[in-house]
Amino acid sequence: MPPHSHARDVFSAEHASHLDTKFRRILYRPDRLAERYVKPGDRVLDFGCGPGFFTREFAKRVGDKGCVIAADLQEEMLAIVREKLSAEGLMPRVKTHRCKPDSLDLLPDRDGQVNAAFAIFVVHEVPDREKLFSEIAAMLAPGGIFFYSEPPFLVSGTEFRENLTILEKRGLEVVETRRYFVNRAAVLKKR
Repeated sequence: MPPHSHARDVFSAEHASHLDTKFRRILYRPDRLAERYVKPGDRVLDFGCGPGFFTREFAKRVGDKGCVIAADLQEEMLAIVREKLSAEGLMPRVKTHRCKPDSLDLLPDRDGQVNAAFAIFVVHEVPDREKLFSEIAAMLAPGGIFFYSEPPFLVSGTEFRENLTILEKRGLEVVETRRYFVNRAAVLKKR
């Protein structure tokens, strides 16, 4: 099956407020996710950051010596991130980056490698997941982790497992899989 056949519509920035609610913070606990997988001083990639729901907690966790690259296809989402995190004094720790429709458009030699990368509820929107996974693998430092999660009502278990196989072919090893209330997730480590 061609890579584009799995892509679904991109979640519109017009509805960004639906992605950052009190209910979602209780349900997904972005603070716990950051605490578990991000260390002070880390460089973190938040791919498909949307309005910064997870970016905020990653920025708090990396501290003044770390950096979060908040990457999204939509400039409107990145503007929301900049406004929200500026108001909280977190923007010095965050670099916003607009992806291209067909590429993450980040290079490890130009943008630096990251210790942790996150793609939460977004890979199903990407037209070429194999290319995306190659680009994320290249951005990860050796020993870096990739947290990948999808909602089961959009991504079947078969498709999720196919994606893990693609990631393993890119030099990542599955170290943990989980099934949460409304998503399935895997943590992979770069060999």
